[in-house]
Amino acid sequence: MSPNEILNDPFKNKGTAFTTAERQSLGLVGMLPPKVQSLSEQAEQVYAQYQSKSGMLEKRLFLMQIFNENRVLFYQVFSQHVAEFMPIVYDPTIATTVENYSKLYVQPQNAAFLSIDDPDAIQASLKNAAGDRNIRLVVVTDGEGILGIGDWGTQGVDIAVGKLMVYTAAAGIDPSQVLPVVLDVGTNNQELLHDPMYLGNQHPRIQGSQYYQFVNQFVKAVENLFPHVYLHFEDFGRNNAAAILNRYKSNNLVFNDDIQGTGIIVLAGILGALNISKQKLTDQRYLCFGAGTAGAGITQRIFEEMVNAGLSPKEAREHFYMVDKQGLLFDDTPNLTPEQKPFARSRTEFANAEDLTDLLSVVKAVHPTIMVGTSTQAGAFSEAVVKEMAAHTERPIIFPISNPTKLIEAHAADLVKWTNGKALIATGVPSNNVDYNGTTYEIGQANNALIYPGLGLGAIASTAKVLNDKMISAAAHSLGGIVDAAKPGAAVLPPVTKLYDFSETVAEAVAKSTVDQKLNQQPIESVVDAIRAAKWKPEY
Repeated sequence: MSPNEILNDPFKNKGTAFTTAERQSLGLVGMLPPKVQSLSEQAEQVYAQYQSKSGMLEKRLFLMQIFNENRVLFYQVFSQHVAEFMPIVYDPTIATTVENYSKLYVQPQNAAFLSIDDPDAIQASLKNAAGDRNIRLVVVTDGEGILGIGDWGTQGVDIAVGKLMVYTAAAGIDPSQVLPVVLDVGTNNQELLHDPMYLGNQHPRIQGSQYYQFVNQFVKAVENLFPHVYLHFEDFGRNNAAAILNRYKSNNLVFNDDIQGTGIIVLAGILGALNISKQKLTDQRYLCFGAGTAGAGITQRIFEEMVNAGLSPKEAREHFYMVDKQGLLFDDTPNLTPEQKPFARSRTEFANAEDLTDLLSVVKAVHPTIMVGTSTQAGAFSEAVVKEMAAHTERPIIFPISNPTKLIEAHAADLVKWTNGKALIATGVPSNNVDYNGTTYEIGQANNALIYPGLGLGAIASTAKVLNDKMISAAAHSLGGIVDAAKPGAAVLPPVTKLYDFSETVAEAVAKSTVDQKLNQQPIESVVDAIRAAKWKPEY
């Protein structure tokens, strides 16, 4: 490589950390300031610059500049400030950069942009983006269901880039072995369709058989080019996400964070809450508020855990209630999705079925002990709803996990106050501790980053053939067991500040399950050694 190519390659560039000998051997003499800095000195300098930036967006753009120039330096700084950087690098700030991606565009960040208008270029595009790198992890989106902000077409690629950053910072996935991908099948976002600056395909989303054929071509190309890849689907629309996962999960190492990841983290939080309340999962009544991709995926995960705990599928389904915009979902509700149908109730169960069209009415009718919000309806968990729930269960488990913050169903401080400190709470966005009646309540964050990095590391390190329910359950139990049940006001989930440490705990549980089921493609003598060998550290 030429000196300029080295300095412009974020995987090879060390900037001012190139030693005198390296500068001479690589032809870099005179191309850098004379002082040779250590990685720690560079990191200190970057963090000082970061602190001088005023808003979250400005801070993120600055960090992306470092990311584009020097991956080791970026991850060294990220690893030192994980909890502080998470909302900057990913949600909620990333929603702003997704919405403004075309206007802010600087460079592609080693992503692959695949167009449905040119499906024959899939293989070549993936090869070009990967170069000579050994790709073990791909995060792909089609941009239809971005966070709580909807369809952003090719601009959704920022989600794939951000998700991979968390994989590396949290679990030590080698950044040279990851590939962000966007499937550009068009967009139904009218703003983008009429924006001359939009960088994606400016036509409506292509659906149906042509869409699924394109996805299939992509999956086949990935499996062909990267035979030991872990394929992570992110922010696909509710009409496609489950269908794609169900098509490939039995024979490919695939994962959908919106369906499975959110389900695992909520399950882990519920297990943590039950560790505190000393109650059994099979005694709970579960209310899902917001029955889209995430809500239905979480419900399915909790259902499967109840079956694992000894209930028959029929018995387990009796514990679940799904509420969407039309109220409680019944088996005669029009347009139920395949994921909603198993949990729809019969009208004959209720004397006032026709009245169950709002959340408060449903809570009064079913007395849930667990209520999880994925509705993106701000304030939906009102004081009346919460007090009604709390009147019928000693330790209500309430998880308003919609994000960003402006879309959350309820704030933690209100939930603590309305339940006199009895609620066991997790929120989807970071929440401050709540001081109430002399106790400090730590609020767990139901952030998928607590689970998916360790899950991926465990599957990759163990060379798993597939990711199945046993591996997923092992991951949730490993995380739910970390809570300090004896501490007053304890959080139901471990803190994001210790993300790196317990990602390894999750990885070990997943890898052990892989080996126990004989699903590893390569022999593994020690799960712990395999995971440590797979982990990358930011160092020159």
